[in-house]
Formats: sequence, C-alpha cells, structure tokens
Amino acid sequence: MSALAAIGTYLPPWGSEKARLGGLDEDALTMAVEAGLAARSASDVAVTKVVFISRSLPLVIGGNSAVLLAGLGLANDTEVIEQVGGAPAVLDALATAGPGTMVLAADLDEGAGAGAALIGPGPGATVTSRGRVHRSLPVRAQSLDGVLHEDDDPRLVRERGTRASFQGLALDAVPFVVAGLSPRETAAFSGPNPPVLPATGAFSAIFALAAAAESGAEQLIVAVEQATASAAALGAGTTPVVRVEPEPHSPEKRRTHPGPDIKIAFTAYDRAFDSKVAWEAGECPSCGTLALPPRHRCLECGEEGTSVLVALPRTAFVYTQTTIHIPVPGLSTPYSLAVIELDGVGVRSLATVTDSEPDTAGIGSTGRMVLRRVATRSGVPDYGYAFSPDGIVHRPAYVEATISGGTR
Repeated sequence: MSALAAIGTYLPPWGSEKARLGGLDEDALTMAVEAGLAARSASDVAVTKVVFISRSLPLVIGGNSAVLLAGLGLANDTEVIEQVGGAPAVLDALATAGPGTMVLAADLDEGAGAGAALIGPGPGATVTSRGRVHRSLPVRAQSLDGVLHEDDDPRLVRERGTRASFQGLALDAVPFVVAGLSPRETAAFSGPNPPVLPATGAFSAIFALAAAAESGAEQLIVAVEQATASAAALGAGTTPVVRVEPEPHSPEKRRTHPGPDIKIAFTAYDRAFDSKVAWEAGECPSCGTLALPPRHRCLECGEEGTSVLVALPRTAFVYTQTTIHIPVPGLSTPYSLAVIELDGVGVRSLATVTDSEPDTAGIGSTGRMVLRRVATRSGVPDYGYAFSPDGIVHRPAYVEATISGGTR
C-alpha cells in the first residue's frame, strides 16, 4: 500500500480532444519532466527514487537518467529505474512504491502525454493492489528485429484478452475506470459514466488515478494491456492533482529539408550538460554576477575560475524575437527564436519558441522555460530549454521605451 502525495499530468498542445500529438521537439522524456515538475509543485516530499515507464524511451542504449534527473531538478545520485511497459506496469509500480518514489509514465504513440505520481509517507489517498494477471496474447508486438507486428482482431483482444483477464482478477466490484482501453471499451468494462482518458498507453493509468482522486471517493481502478491486467484500489485521503493540459490546436505545419547529419561533439556536450539541461547559471562568489552559459572569468569583477552553478527561474518574457524561414538541413522551418529575459535576475538567453505557431509570441509575451529536444545528432537526443508562451503580454517599462524608440 502506498500513499499518493501528489499527481501531475501533462498533455502537449497539439492534436485534438480525441488524441494529442507530441511536438516536433518533444519526446517521452521531456513530457515526463513536465508531469514530474507539476507533481513536485504540489508537494514537499523529497524524491529519493524515480521510476520511468514508457514504450517510447528515447535511448535504449546509453540511458536517459542523467537528463531526466537534471530536468526534474534532482541530484544525479538519485536512484532511477527505466522500464519498458504499459498501463498495468504503472499501476503495479505505484501500488508497491515506497515513500519518496516518483513514478513517471509517458508515451508518444496512441495519444501523446505523460503523468507523474509522487509517493509520500501520508496523508494522501492510498493505493492498494487488488491483484494482477499476466497472460500472453501478443497481437501487437515488437521484437529485436525492430519491426512492429500487428494482427488487427479487436474481438479476439476483447474476449480472449480483456474479458478473460478480468475474470482472472476476480474483482468484487465494477471498476471506476479501466486504463489502457479506448473510451468505448472502457464504458463496457467500467461503472456508469467513467472518465474519458486521453490515451491508452502507460500514462493512462496515472490519468485514471487523477480522475479517481478528484472524485473524492474510494475507487477501484483497472489497467489493461492486451491480456495483462492489474487492479488497484484508491482509498480515502486527499491528493492534490496539478494538470498541465492546454487546449489542443492543429498540428504544427513545418517543412523539413534533407542534408548531411550534423555530428555531435561529445566533449562540448559533456562540458555544457550541467548548465544547459539543469537550467543553471554560473554565479560569481565575489560579486554575485550571473553568467549563462557559465564563464571562466566574471565580466563584472574579473574573478576567475571560482563560479558555482545556481538554479535559474523558469519564468520569463520575450525581449525580442524573429522567425526563421530559410531552409536549414536537419531543421524544420519556419520556427521562431527569441531573446528572453528571466524574471527577477536580469539574465537573458536565446531560445527557440515552442508550443505555439511561429511568429505568434511578440515582444513582452510571458511564459516559462521548458525542457525540449533541441536536436538529434549522431542518433543522440540533445536537450536544452525552449520558451513556451502563456498567451499573456506584460512589457516592463524599459521594454516599452525600447519599442517606442528610447533606450534602456
């Protein structure tokens, strides 16, 4: 039995109400970070272990743990388990997790999104396992050859998969909701008016828990994937749910341009990793001046070689921006670049604008810095921060003066 300290959900802004699509700069890891930060914002429970479950892991060889921890703002010695799995695996992990564990789930296929659940010592709603059934019915499978094998027989999956596994669970009540199934199938196996889940992948189990927590009542939840099923009961208690689920809009329309692969320089990748992925600046210990990226020599007082990394704010506004239409091999156009100014520290940075159509975030637009995949080089995802506008414009006085022809 585990106690849910907080739940965070994330859906990308692209797609429709029926299914969301990951952005061109998103993957399972960046979406998991969004959900994880949402959960962390609602609880002060210290995270000592992270379980990341997905069928869309960005790196199968090489690992995703370092980027995941940096994006979440956690120490790089935090225990991380990366697991390939679906909704039942997520429900099992939550029901058996100890205090301090954060379970993350994210997918790109069959509906993109992510969920995070943070386990605490209490007093949140409890999650208790009510049984699991593992059976083999690989009508949709991917083996070591990398090819996805599918046998489209929904009746077989429903009768020999879902229904037979339900019978194996021997539940004493009708589930509040079933994760891992389409809305129509969920209605057939759930109680009246089950919540509509945005996808059928791993993170659907956390969305099911979020809906159950918001109902304010004890609920039974089942997660299904083909012929594997897991059941858990959500008990009494209050668990905050933080949802990052913007209204959907039409997918991005970009042009891709063929060209040579841009090789990654691993020495530069390693040197810039901490400050870039953890979103940190170098702070001069003598005068407190911040530098992004960190510099060997402080431009303010001349101190050399002693700067320390400090976390930067995640909120910012657009100081100036431009939109690029020129074709560039390996990049999709058009896209917008902005010089953004971080709130409260006066630090500026060049960043790609994400989560919106190009040329829509004007000067003074506010928003937040979000972890994104800025490029893929030599098969390696290269992560950094992009600016996600929130649709609000707030121009400081000196920006207004600049626009009207004055100076800062």
